[in-house]
Amino acid sequence: MASEKPYLAVTCTAPVNIAVIKYWGKRDEELILPINSSLSVTLHQDQLKTTTTAVISKDFTEDRIWLNGREEDIGQPRIQACLREIRRLARKRRSGDEEDPLPLSLNYKVHVASVNNFPTAAGLASSASGYACLAYALARVYGVESDLSEVARRGSGSACRSLYGGFVEWQMGEQADGKDSVARQVAPESHWPELRVLILVVSAEKKLTGSTVGMQTSVETSPLLRFRAEAVVPARMAEMIRYVKERNFQGFGELTMKDSNQFHATCLDTFPPISYLNDTSRRIIHLVHRFNAHHGQTKARFLKGLPVKPGRLSDELKAALGMDPTPGSIKYIIATQVGPGPQILDHPHAHLLGPDGLPKPTV
Repeated sequence: MASEKPYLAVTCTAPVNIAVIKYWGKRDEELILPINSSLSVTLHQDQLKTTTTAVISKDFTEDRIWLNGREEDIGQPRIQACLREIRRLARKRRSGDEEDPLPLSLNYKVHVASVNNFPTAAGLASSASGYACLAYALARVYGVESDLSEVARRGSGSACRSLYGGFVEWQMGEQADGKDSVARQVAPESHWPELRVLILVVSAEKKLTGSTVGMQTSVETSPLLRFRAEAVVPARMAEMIRYVKERNFQGFGELTMKDSNQFHATCLDTFPPISYLNDTSRRIIHLVHRFNAHHGQTKARFLKGLPVKPGRLSDELKAALGMDPTPGSIKYIIATQVGPGPQILDHPHAHLLGPDGLPKPTV
């Protein structure tokens, strides 16, 4: 057997994704198996990403993790579920070769550091990019080459969709063990390069009801949620995949809005009700509908390219919108586009941890 490295570091990045057919509700809380399939757009990492370094060493005495510069409890159940699954897959892959004994590195402890380049409170699913990045980095450092859907999903359901670029389907699956609940790419990021995504951050405050608790309550109390999962989503998935493949923005935009509306309706149908929209969110929804009505089609694509240049509104459009400006109600806007899946950063300077396995000092 070849001599093993006493130290191995891998750094990668992973993207945020935004669902256009929503995931809401689990049929298995522990395995994180959804009650319906979902479809998302992977956002470009130039604007939104998580960067993660994983280091294994024979000198480490325990597993440790740092998130955005602060050491966190690596004993958190979802982090542990990812670690256990990766190590299980690594052993399974190596034990198939009877000639070559299991490498000692499988018993090495791991240190992990992870940072987001966007505010966690922005309402973007940092857990999706975070757990996708964790799964991807751990897989590289432990030599796992199999599908990582289950590993990422055990951290955060939507994280399995951040393992691919472009447009991604998370198939709900039917098996009790969740082996068929996997993500697959519907179309690559190169398929629709002119598509743009605008993220309007209207509040930086933490949600009153977290998604984990919210989903569980909806599953327990909302008849509308069950109807949505069984009678509405399957047809919408097929319809949305068709719109993506045809690059049909009119259909894509309209179905995205309808599914978002239904998601918020199931939240209101939950008891006690959940509300993730505020007054500014509702004003934006009305603005988009009036804008589209003025142009006679779903056209909310009036900002071209990155970076975005300001455009002048015509008097006719202002009259059609019929709204007074409310300065300060939107905290900031992120203009982005469809992007690729996880990336490996080869340069040693990219590592967030030094050779001693501790976070590098920030300059």
